[in-house]
Amino acid sequence: MAPESPNDPVTPTPPESTPTPSTEDQRLAVDALSQGQVVALPSETVYGLAVRADQPEALAKLRALGGSANQRLTWLTTLSQVDLGPSQLPTLAQRLTERYWPGPLTLMLQSSASNGVWEGVEPLADDGWTAIRAPSHSTTEAILAAAPFPIAVMGAQAQGQAPALSAENVREHFSEAQVPHIVDGGPASLGTPSSVLAVGPGRFEVVRPGIVTADELRRTAGLSLLFVCTGNTCRSPMAEGLARAALRRALLKQSGSEASANGPLDETSFGFQVASAGVYAGVGSPPSEHAVTALKDRGLDLSGHGSRPAIDREVAEADRVYCLTRSHQAALLSMLPPSAANAVELLDPEGRDVPDPFGGPLDVYRDTADVLEAFIEARLPSWV
Repeated sequence: MAPESPNDPVTPTPPESTPTPSTEDQRLAVDALSQGQVVALPSETVYGLAVRADQPEALAKLRALGGSANQRLTWLTTLSQVDLGPSQLPTLAQRLTERYWPGPLTLMLQSSASNGVWEGVEPLADDGWTAIRAPSHSTTEAILAAAPFPIAVMGAQAQGQAPALSAENVREHFSEAQVPHIVDGGPASLGTPSSVLAVGPGRFEVVRPGIVTADELRRTAGLSLLFVCTGNTCRSPMAEGLARAALRRALLKQSGSEASANGPLDETSFGFQVASAGVYAGVGSPPSEHAVTALKDRGLDLSGHGSRPAIDREVAEADRVYCLTRSHQAALLSMLPPSAANAVELLDPEGRDVPDPFGGPLDVYRDTADVLEAFIEARLPSWV
């Protein structure tokens, strides 16, 4: 069963009688892999067929079992085995790994030759993208940790057959010559293949549906951002428009296509929601004329904006709340429960107020837009 909330961990429930392979069984599996053999490994989703990822002959053998020389293979790893930290992963991918790894999510990420994360698994790249998964199965995790080489895997699924959910299924679908070594970790507790998500510049695509839904993945990867000023006619709507533009530049950069099966991509395709409000705002007031012009100079249309008040429930539900001044922050904190206070901060990372341009000439609004844009660019790496 999928989690009810993106904040609830996916915890497989093991069967009551699950075989526990011995340390010797695990050593034999590593030895078999080191010799280029195909080894069946258990996981919480389905069984997989694994080989060394740094042996071309072993990879060719595995792809032949999959029926295609172009069979996509996944790098199977553990969180402790490889550094998938901030310098290697985009921030939204980090949120996904923190939420679902180890667990039933395979991420397809852009391969990079500029860091050591992809060292040894270059043959697994498919058109510049590498599939990675950290499974939640103690036996397989131990084998992965003990192996002094990277491991590639594909589902233990014979052509025309359902995925293997047990060691017995593997024996039924493959001969001993094809899969000489099988690690029996008991029935797969989830019994459903992992979700496969490709995420990177210009791409947020569920390549294979699985136990984690697309909506859950978007809610986890993206953020809800709320910008708050006084009347929601100048500073906060300008910040909202500038933030949308910054997100789209970051999320869609290097994209050969900005369209998907569901239409053009934008920040919402990656799970981001951007809004603004005012601590003393009415409902439906138009934006300042100069605010509209200042953003039009940047190719952004603010003309359809209507003001709205900051409602405590909506503020509390936002992942990040950016106030334009300390007085706005104090007003919000006075109406929120303590549990929501950590999400409320000033837009300026250094804690300075953004002066109100209301009543000033157009140049003041343009200067304000410059200031807002600089603060948003400073915040952007923590969003994307």
